[in-house]
Amino acid sequence: MSSNWYDNAIIYHIYPLGFCGAPKHNEGGPVEYRLDKVINWIPHLKEMNVDAVYFGPVFESVEHGYDTVDYKTIDRRLGDNESFKKICKELHENGIRVILDGVFNHVGRGFHGFKDIQQNGPQSKYCSWFHNLNFGGPSPMGDNFWYEGWSGHYNLVKLNLKNPEVCDYLIDAVNFWMDEFDIDGIRFDAADCIEFDFFKRIRTVCKSRKPDFWLMGEIIFGDYKRWANPEMLDSVTNYECYKGIHSSHNSKNYFEIDYSINRQSGSNAIYPGINLYNFVDNHDVNRIASTVENQAYLPLIYTLLYTMPGIPSIYYGSEYGIKGVKENNSDDNLRPCLEFSQMANENTALYQHIVKLGRIYKAYPALRTGSYKTIIIRNQQILFQKELNGQIVYVALNLEDKDFDMNFGTGMNALVDIVGGAQISINNGNAYVKMPPFSAMIIVEDDIVNEEPQQEAAPVNAETEIVPGCTYRHYKGGMYEVVSLAMHSETLEELVIYKSKTDGTMWARPKSLFAGMVGSEPRFKKID
Repeated sequence: MSSNWYDNAIIYHIYPLGFCGAPKHNEGGPVEYRLDKVINWIPHLKEMNVDAVYFGPVFESVEHGYDTVDYKTIDRRLGDNESFKKICKELHENGIRVILDGVFNHVGRGFHGFKDIQQNGPQSKYCSWFHNLNFGGPSPMGDNFWYEGWSGHYNLVKLNLKNPEVCDYLIDAVNFWMDEFDIDGIRFDAADCIEFDFFKRIRTVCKSRKPDFWLMGEIIFGDYKRWANPEMLDSVTNYECYKGIHSSHNSKNYFEIDYSINRQSGSNAIYPGINLYNFVDNHDVNRIASTVENQAYLPLIYTLLYTMPGIPSIYYGSEYGIKGVKENNSDDNLRPCLEFSQMANENTALYQHIVKLGRIYKAYPALRTGSYKTIIIRNQQILFQKELNGQIVYVALNLEDKDFDMNFGTGMNALVDIVGGAQISINNGNAYVKMPPFSAMIIVEDDIVNEEPQQEAAPVNAETEIVPGCTYRHYKGGMYEVVSLAMHSETLEELVIYKSKTDGTMWARPKSLFAGMVGSEPRFKKID
């Protein structure tokens, strides 16, 4: 299992200006502490087992956040630096990390260096800060000089990242974010437009300060390992599988997404060792509930998101199935203002499914960083296996509008679907399950998610005493030897490390669960 938190993480993506209902344009008015409402969402994030919040742009900008004016000042429409420090502190105290959007390819026309050129012309010391700026003709915005706008948008002035002064300025801003807000990672906007040397420099700076600092880039097309590699970024946006997930459901063709996953992460993976950032929607694309042709696909889609190789990310509100599409070249519908109290009127069944997926994701390391292997692939059905250190998890999806008889070989003696809780029939090494229409199953040998929770602390006695070297019988019959007791590096929770007496598979379980009760009997009973 990877030692990096981000390789085992669930990420929640918020577009702050929309989430908070901020005015579309920054008119320079008084500070409004709209982003403070994130604090009220923390219990919601914890219920979803979220490890990190990725905030879209939060710094002072002209309009939408991607036209930065000041990299060291929180946008007055969201709050101020002190209020954002408190937000970051609250998140950190609740075990949730903070990722910020680094918009380093371009700035807004209100950026101080650009305004200096408007005022001082060729005498400005900032002329070399911008890409292809020259005084040979006017800009489309009426300036007496020309400059390059990102992707033809002249309100987004492209920076010259070959200029060391520009790079120094931006790295100084990152150091400021780390010092003031103790951030844990950066998502780089328009990463495909940024100089590789800049990424190499910023990696050295950030990793020297925080070795587990996460660097993720927005890449839409191309060979992902050009950016995600040991010299530059840890991860990039997986747009290939974003498209494949919704397309394979709408076209009823699981071959499409299975091909992409195997290409990226299968036995002949082109991206070995890279955990890509997976998503089904974000602030730039239509909401998944508006993209799919049938809302019954949504639980299957999120099951796939949480179980395929990579890092799952949820875009705020989509856990409740809210809809939103681009209209008239505007992204406003994708970035709505949401109040948590209103979410009870949305798709709460989908939300509860995603909550359970989060619990399952945390319970089974194989789902997080295990290898991927296709077992069955049909147009409307897929069964794949995730495996890590002997732990095997099967994931089955039935996209058809009728029952499907799923049969597959297994070396396990007992299996259970932890999504629905049903036992799986096994006969002579062949597992059989009748899958209902539009259903998803996550099938394991040892269900540690649906076991009846311990009602009160079990006394430490002959039944529950945990002794390394001793053998214990699981209440379902399996025999295990306790190897040692350990401490979780992040939560300091006591863990029991134990191995199967049958195949030597190593396991870890919270001590409170290992020593607990299932109904009236111990979960594990010491037998020698």
